[in-house]
Amino acid sequence: MIQTVWPYLAVMLLCAGIFPALERRFDWRLFKVMPPIVLTYLLVTALAVGGLWQVNEAIRDAQSSLIGRLVPALLFLLMINCDLRAIYRLGPRVLAVFFCTSLCLFIAFLVTFLLYRGWLAGDAWQPLAALSGSWVGGSANMIAVKQAIGMSDSLLAMSLLTDALGYSISVVVLFSVAPLAPAFNRWTRARSSADRGVEELRSAGLATPDSVLIWLGLALLVGAGSASLATVLPVSSMFSATTWTILLATGIGLIAAHTPLARFAGASSISGALLISVVAVLASQSNFEGIGEAPMYLLCGLTILFIHAALLILAARIFHFDLYLCGIASLAHVGGVAATPLLAASYARSLVPVGILLALLGYILGTGFGLVVASILSKLALP
Repeated sequence: MIQTVWPYLAVMLLCAGIFPALERRFDWRLFKVMPPIVLTYLLVTALAVGGLWQVNEAIRDAQSSLIGRLVPALLFLLMINCDLRAIYRLGPRVLAVFFCTSLCLFIAFLVTFLLYRGWLAGDAWQPLAALSGSWVGGSANMIAVKQAIGMSDSLLAMSLLTDALGYSISVVVLFSVAPLAPAFNRWTRARSSADRGVEELRSAGLATPDSVLIWLGLALLVGAGSASLATVLPVSSMFSATTWTILLATGIGLIAAHTPLARFAGASSISGALLISVVAVLASQSNFEGIGEAPMYLLCGLTILFIHAALLILAARIFHFDLYLCGIASLAHVGGVAATPLLAASYARSLVPVGILLALLGYILGTGFGLVVASILSKLALP
């Protein structure tokens, strides 16, 4: 069992690199069904659950530090290849997909509770209400709903476990469906959001050792600077220091994208490597301890996700939504501001700002959504 940081980092880098290397070397059919980023996530999750490394204080600190520094650095690099005009041209369609996703989740929570109401007596509806706040916003919204409805700490554990399992499943599924986008968009008669507006800006030439070092150093500097500046900005339940860090790094990248710096080679290569590395570190935090103690809530969570997905697919067919926007909107609800830009980047880098904006919108609306769900569930729970 790995107990120190450096072997842990070595395993993360190997896992992040092995599947892209195999895809480049071999034209296996597997990679058309499951992209390397999904296989990396599954492999690292299996290693984490299998106990390859001990989750001690050193490794936990390393995971937290890597995510805290690499995500803003990654977002800065991803923004270098984006054009804001492409986002503007998406127009109201983005908001339409977001609110359709919220409505689908709302229906899914109510239908699921009605299906399992016989096994959720008394205050057992409360974990689902708190979960609804998280699955539109984030953990802060879950806590806000918990406090507002007076839910006990013991029931909060059920919400957290269901949230963790639902998040993991959503990440795997939404990363995996990317190859299905052309067929899905033909079925819904939708144009891919990645093709709308202005195409992504491309860095000129191939990456060289010096350009890789410059971009990596610049990205880490922007990430560290954003984190430092975020500590002096006002925080709230909606805007944490992490949220400010992500917004600052994104904003700096968008500004840099409209300068001659955007034509300097290397940003795309570095961002691709950082993306799959961050996904590997996120997967290494997987922990399903205690999962056997909450089978009914886990079943409810899976049912909610299934109904939500079915309704969103139906909405996509009716309103001609494309797969990328549906996937981003879905993870913006279930996953939040940290995971959604990573998914958007795996779809099309020009959609990363969309992922961030939708995730932030979810934070704004999550608590209100959870309280509305709580109000209805409390009435449905009455004998």
